[in-house]
Amino acid sequence: MAMVSEFLGQLTLNIGNNEPTYPTVVPALDFDPNKDAARIETAIKTKGVDEQTIIDVLTKRTYSQRRDIAFAYERRAKKDMITALKGALSGSLESVILGLMKSTAQFDASEIRGSIKGLGTDEETLIEIVCSRSTAELVEIKQVYKELFKKELEKDVAGDTSGNFAKLLLALVQAKRAEPSSVVDYEKIDDDARKLYDAGLKIKGTDVATWISIMSERSVPHLQKVFQRYKSYSPYDMQESIVQEVKGDLQRSFLVLVQSFENKQLYFANRLHEAMKVVTVQFFLFEMWLF
Repeated sequence: MAMVSEFLGQLTLNIGNNEPTYPTVVPALDFDPNKDAARIETAIKTKGVDEQTIIDVLTKRTYSQRRDIAFAYERRAKKDMITALKGALSGSLESVILGLMKSTAQFDASEIRGSIKGLGTDEETLIEIVCSRSTAELVEIKQVYKELFKKELEKDVAGDTSGNFAKLLLALVQAKRAEPSSVVDYEKIDDDARKLYDAGLKIKGTDVATWISIMSERSVPHLQKVFQRYKSYSPYDMQESIVQEVKGDLQRSFLVLVQSFENKQLYFANRLHEAMKVVTVQFFLFEMWLF
């Protein structure tokens, strides 16, 4: 894991006094794809592989610049750079570097496909991606998923999940969330907050359909205000109410949604911290794209 730790140290971030906007990996100045391609080629050919140079180059370039390097490498070496990197690297570093060579949507689509292909379903991966991505990101993921695997994402998700968990994921994948508005509708905010309470803590059992409808269709700024207003009806905040009302994959899904709505940067910072503690490269890659 030493080289993966080095990757973290090398990752170029753009964090100022204000909250960062995506992406925080910014284009390298004086970028020369041909020069970078030559450095990568030399690093791969070096006896034992010069991993440090590969890290130095690829972690300080945006995805677009990395693709330019790959094209320059192919012209120069007459072979595919991704294939060359795969042959030269191994283990965690290989996973990280090959992940960097995909766009965010390509990476997410591939991870979703891997989570539902074959026997069993990796629910944690589905929840992590589907419940934390924006509407625009989900739309792009669906398009890329169809391009890569010639399948509809909705159909694959429906075929590998069930019950209210499936209904929530499908509602999110359908990407029907309202766009943010400059007009704050306080009446609707109060109405939604009351509906969330009435569908949960106020009754025996949980009207999950109401929760799904509100959390999959309302804009994020609206929901942030709804969760604040919710506290005037409930003795618990929204996250605490979720824990009280539902269990298992459905609980985890709602919690990821609410945590992302309330503070996406904090959510991913916590996930990155957790991933580093358990040394799980795939989780690290999930979180890395968002910073």
